[in-house]
Amino acid sequence: MAGKPCPDAIISAPCILGVSPCAGRFPANPFRLMSIFVLGINHHSAPLDIRERVAFPVGTLPEALASLLQKADAREALILSTCNRTELYAVTETPEALGEWLAAHHNVELSRLQPFLYIFRQDEAARHLFRVASGLDSMVLGETQILGQIKEAARLGEEAGSLGGNLHRLFQRAFSVAKGIRSDTAIGANVISMAAAAVQLAERIFESISEQKLLFIGAGEMIELSAAHFCAHSPAAVTIANRTVERGAALAERFNGRAIRLDEIAGTLFEHDIVISCTASPLPIIGLGLVERSLKARRHRPMFMLDLAVPRDIEPEVGMLDDIFLYTVDDLAGIVTSGVESRQAAAAEAEAMIAGQTADFMRWLTSLDAVPLIRDLRDSVERARRHELDRAMKRLVAGETPEEVLEQLSTRLTNKFLHAPTQALRQAGNEECADMQRILIRLFHLRGHTES
Repeated sequence: MAGKPCPDAIISAPCILGVSPCAGRFPANPFRLMSIFVLGINHHSAPLDIRERVAFPVGTLPEALASLLQKADAREALILSTCNRTELYAVTETPEALGEWLAAHHNVELSRLQPFLYIFRQDEAARHLFRVASGLDSMVLGETQILGQIKEAARLGEEAGSLGGNLHRLFQRAFSVAKGIRSDTAIGANVISMAAAAVQLAERIFESISEQKLLFIGAGEMIELSAAHFCAHSPAAVTIANRTVERGAALAERFNGRAIRLDEIAGTLFEHDIVISCTASPLPIIGLGLVERSLKARRHRPMFMLDLAVPRDIEPEVGMLDDIFLYTVDDLAGIVTSGVESRQAAAAEAEAMIAGQTADFMRWLTSLDAVPLIRDLRDSVERARRHELDRAMKRLVAGETPEEVLEQLSTRLTNKFLHAPTQALRQAGNEECADMQRILIRLFHLRGHTES
């Protein structure tokens, strides 16, 4: 597996994911100021059995976000969890706490996860998110499903109250970047989706899908896409099994199929030739014993099974059985990468756009550091203005002419505003004085001088 170096700002020694001299450790709080970090694990850095250990079912995210804010000492937080990645986005001054929290939350030893984790800060974190949202970091280069998943993660963060100003602005910018890349490049051209790849994989086992009976477990977006691709081949029968029967029935009606409850799978699995599962269940839905009984009832006719869930819905041991062709989301990689060459030029365009957008976002983020200073400067000037205005009003009441009062008011204000920079310039040393001159020329647009 090809690795990549950890950002130098995070880990001083080069760190290759998977073969890591920094495995088992994080730096001891290298940043004391609040920064945006992303810590994650994905299909590039880790195998499926590791990814499924740290996946978050959707229903657990509000509680997990609250825990992340409290236990990892994060000011803002968002969790992105898909079949290909789990990523923690946080505004914090203790990035090492993110990995510790992730391991503790899933009851996994940190040393077990460490070789597969990556962590990025500030501009690298922004660039990473922009690449993910644009489909540049996906198993299918240029795919669009990840953008919807990121938007859902942001929505959940908003509802949980964990998405503050910095992350809100970052994710809104990511949505804009992804939209621009989709509109202005050909990154989405010739994309072979996971669902289309699943059909191609099944056609290696069965000559004709039209003669097969299909079972879809779940009723989410991935199952809906898979059902659309498979049903385009007019299968012999379609069954949708889902925890919520009403939702399963609505999907089944679209594809002229029938809907069953999840607990009815045990009695009907043997009837189906192709089984595709993608649920949010934390535990397997189909076990080894059930498949063994189903094969016996089928008189060992082959069965194609595709498990798109993370964590997995089908016990891995099922794949060891004769007459069972079990594949996971990672097994689709070889198929979906076909045609990627035609999108490489578009990807290069997209990377250039992302570089510009990252720099622009960082300028905005850096500008926030000046906000307290700007506020103090305005407060100071406002106090001086009010003081001199009160003084001028008293002189008017005393009978002085408005012309005299305005003349003195403007003179005193000018002297007050220029006193501090003038004194600083006079007291500065040679090198500091040169720097200060350049700053003053820029600040006051002094045309008779040029910056050296």
